[in-house]
Amino acid sequence: MEQTLLIPFLQHSGHINAADALQIAEVFEEKQISKNDYFLKAGRTANEYLFLTEGLLRSYVTDTAGNEVTTYFFTQHTVVFEVDSFFNRTAAKENIQAITDCSGWYITYQQLNMLFHAMPAFREFGRYILVKGYTAFKNRTLSMITSTAEERYAQLIQQYPQLFQQAPLKYIASYLGVTDTSLSRIRREFSKK
Repeated sequence: MEQTLLIPFLQHSGHINAADALQIAEVFEEKQISKNDYFLKAGRTANEYLFLTEGLLRSYVTDTAGNEVTTYFFTQHTVVFEVDSFFNRTAAKENIQAITDCSGWYITYQQLNMLFHAMPAFREFGRYILVKGYTAFKNRTLSMITSTAEERYAQLIQQYPQLFQQAPLKYIASYLGVTDTSLSRIRREFSKK
């Protein structure tokens, strides 16, 4: 697998030129994750920063009743890591598991910090990724409070239509904060529109 998707992704933020993108990409190593395998298990310290080129992963936690609650979906052409554990070197609170076979390119915490110190453009890229992630997190939090389940479903279909071909409905339901039965009802009503 070539790094042909990683280089444009690095340049997309507008902070990294072609020569720097090529130099940065050379530090990344190829990674394959089989369906149902874990990229990260809760309790372990995150040490990898992955650019996902193919596949779908989800992060989830287990609630007080023992139910898995999906907190995020990582789609292709996004960065996968558990930010708190990775940067603060603490035990992860979330699991990150492959829903499909996945492939991508990764660097370790040490390699990422080396690049941050050596290349200001990569540091700006890192800031860009964190701001995008924080914005998505904030919007999701507000949506869970201010939007109906139907509105959240419609938004998810619009933003990530591929989820509905790749992710089990129980994962989507928990991500939306509804039961499987409620999701089925919402889907039926939505298909009538």
